[in-house]
Amino acid sequence: MIYLLEDDASIRKLVIYALQSQGWEAEGFERPSLFRAAMEKRSPDLLLLDIMLPEEDGISILRSLRADRQTAKLPVILLTARTAEYDRVEGLDSGADDYIVKPFGMMELLARVRAVLRRAGQSEPEDTVRSGGLILSRGRHEVLCGGQPVSLTNKEFDLLCVLAEHEGHVIDRARLMDEVWGLGSEPENRTLDVHIRSLRSKLEEEGERIETVRGIGYRLREAGT
Repeated sequence: MIYLLEDDASIRKLVIYALQSQGWEAEGFERPSLFRAAMEKRSPDLLLLDIMLPEEDGISILRSLRADRQTAKLPVILLTARTAEYDRVEGLDSGADDYIVKPFGMMELLARVRAVLRRAGQSEPEDTVRSGGLILSRGRHEVLCGGQPVSLTNKEFDLLCVLAEHEGHVIDRARLMDEVWGLGSEPENRTLDVHIRSLRSKLEEEGERIETVRGIGYRLREAGT
């Protein structure tokens, strides 16, 4: 779970959507009092914390978290419009794990979140598969290609998941048919080929990584090769 304490509704909505699109649970709060009430029920894996807030400023909240034994090691990324070096130093010296200046790009924010979670020993959501510019979330049944959502049928999604989970490896036709359609005993069925063509078209450049291995099956080529 990732918490966001941000009083700007438009930023809060955008960040929460971006986090959830990556497969993370995320919840936003506009006031410190709402955030503290949520903390009593569930502690997050990461906090995105605005500095300029009503009721109480973010630096004060950060210091109180660090002073509490139960939240002393909670990863915190500060989000702020303050750009002065003094403000960055104050935030980091107060215990922030990272500091992002507004306005920021969503891709940068997501990369920072992943980096902080890795350092904290947290992993990707269990149902998330990454392959090059593709991000697949089994739980949400969503695919992002270059950061943009792609509409796939259920079978196209299942087929892409199998290929992405075995990136770089050739998967024979019978196994693909069996895992996606339960039709491993029908190797001449052309359903697989039709879905492969559709995936290549919908995924555009990423779809070019789906290679035909003649006489065997298909492979999702590793990104960058």
